[in-house]
Amino acid sequence: MLIFQLAIILIASKIAGDLSVRLKQPSVLGKLLIGIVLGPTVLGLIEDTEVLKEISNIGVILLMFIAGLETDIEEFKRTGKASAAVGVGGILIPFALGYFTGIYMNLNPIQASFLGLLLSATSVSISVQVLKEMDRLKSREGVTILGAAVIDDILVILALAFLMSLAGGDVNLTKVILKKVIFFVCAIVVGWKFVPFFLRKFSSLRVTETVISSALIICFIYAYLAEYTGVAAIIGSYIAGVAISVTEFKHEIFEKVETISYSIFVPVFFTSIGVAVQFTGIMDHIGFIIVLSLIAILSKLIGSSLGAKITGFSWRNSLGIGSAMVSRGEVALIIAAIGIENDLLNQDLFAVIVIVILVTTIVTPPMMKSLFNKR
Repeated sequence: MLIFQLAIILIASKIAGDLSVRLKQPSVLGKLLIGIVLGPTVLGLIEDTEVLKEISNIGVILLMFIAGLETDIEEFKRTGKASAAVGVGGILIPFALGYFTGIYMNLNPIQASFLGLLLSATSVSISVQVLKEMDRLKSREGVTILGAAVIDDILVILALAFLMSLAGGDVNLTKVILKKVIFFVCAIVVGWKFVPFFLRKFSSLRVTETVISSALIICFIYAYLAEYTGVAAIIGSYIAGVAISVTEFKHEIFEKVETISYSIFVPVFFTSIGVAVQFTGIMDHIGFIIVLSLIAILSKLIGSSLGAKITGFSWRNSLGIGSAMVSRGEVALIIAAIGIENDLLNQDLFAVIVIVILVTTIVTPPMMKSLFNKR
């Protein structure tokens, strides 16, 4: 059954992506929408199974790994201030609006703060694909977006740990922060000292495709350790890509990883987002979904755009950067799952949040396409 589902996903995602491009939209938009059509909501050809989720997870890890491989370290250093401003701006305004929305809904301050953090999350895996299609991933804007996403992820996760400790959860704040600090320090040191050495030694083995295998080993270990220490796996794989990007193996690894990723894993990731959507009972909360979606989109767009503007970007490119930060993706879904496990969200609000996350994911590609200047 899985083999048949993969065949359907690959055929449908490629055709839908092509149609989307013909309509002057990013191909990823077509892949997201075709997932909804193929899933249980419409045709029911694809089921949201655990195996499909795992393949999808590999897809997003490889997508961010490729983004890391394409990152220019020198440009990354130059955009540090802009990335920080975009990341912080993209947290403050969504958090404030989310908090006051929660208070208006009669949530207690802890629950309202959790809603604010949920709306502050960002996942740029969708934006990375759009930037690649527009040939902007290596641009100043693209590097700023990637840096801002890392900063956003760190700050939101630390704030979440602090909130959970206030909520009475079994959370040791010092331990949480220490684990993340250790991960980033070790990731940087290992990437600087050990990764080039490992690539050279492993690639000398007398078996086939040792270079690409060694790169994938590094990618998956970084992703696993990031997730283990409470940092998103996509941040770990991105750092792994950056570490490899300064070695002599960069171009060979990039070409082969891109071939592997875009032939199967990445299309499954994009399509599976739509497959996972459940519209049961949506009409009972349609008004709230619309309001919360607008808050989610506008708060992140305004906050991140202002951060970009004050660091020297034009208004149009600032809005383009802001639009790239709108998608909440898998990061927000993980936080939402934590919320429902700890009674910070009820079932109805959780269902609404899932739809809002989908909305932010779907609107991001066309927003980016329309707001970024053409080269």
